Amino acid sequence: MPVSSGGPVSAGFYSPEDLIEYECESVATLSWGGVMTDPHGDGQLRTAGEPLSSADAAVVLAHGRGATAESILQTAEAFSVEEVAYLAPQAQNNTWYPNSFLEPVDSNEPGRTSGLAAIDRAVTAAVDEGVPTERVLIGGFSQGACLASEYVARNPAMYGGLVVLSGGLIGDTIDPTEFDGDCGEMPVLLGCSDRDPHIPEQRVHVTADVFESLGAQTDTRIYEGMGHQINQDEADRVREMTAGLLTEWLSLLPADHLKELTDLRNLALATRLTPHSRF
Repeated sequence: MPVSSGGPVSAGFYSPEDLIEYECESVATLSWGGVMTDPHGDGQLRTAGEPLSSADAAVVLAHGRGATAESILQTAEAFSVEEVAYLAPQAQNNTWYPNSFLEPVDSNEPGRTSGLAAIDRAVTAAVDEGVPTERVLIGGFSQGACLASEYVARNPAMYGGLVVLSGGLIGDTIDPTEFDGDCGEMPVLLGCSDRDPHIPEQRVHVTADVFESLGAQTDTRIYEGMGHQINQDEADRVREMTAGLLTEWLSLLPADHLKELTDLRNLALATRLTPHSRF
């Protein structure tokens, strides 16, 4: 796996005050009261960039523990691309699940499952507006990166891409043979420090192995001594992936698949009575 260098991004990214909450033991006592089955079900979906009604592509971003949908959208300003809609679901109490992502899955329910549903609603919102799945990129930072990777691994398809910044698949152990499906050579970026206090490097590599087994094209970047943050190299790559949503996938699609997508797009546009063209 390549090791890249690059300093942390400051403008538009999480401040040190925002970073202190990620995967901290002090939040392990957070509970859902024992009665909520969908704690994030009423969370708002925040948006930025191009309105979905006229967007040619969409990026769904999940925020980290203690952060907000607004903060991850502010982060996205560092790699934003015109004609792209940015969507960010909001977690209840700013936390998707109570314990470390390295704990057994059951210990993080129902927050984990509810968070996956929140991401799914954001993806569905984009698709319902006529944005093809192939033009929907999913990503996140820290706890949000864990949730994003979990969503795509459990719902494999040829999305526009996956960005996992300082995160990995959820669970005390990960068995790549338990995952099945086809991501259709979807690009995946996994970026993390070799000394991240919350994300073991080995989990990043195991996560990459899972997506490779699902047919994705993975790009794993481990940065020496970076800590728990995002750097310019990662931001530049995310911008490239986002820009690629507007051109790359259509050139890779078989003609019959492209026709099917065009037919679906025409139906969606006719339903909402707008002449906007995406292709």
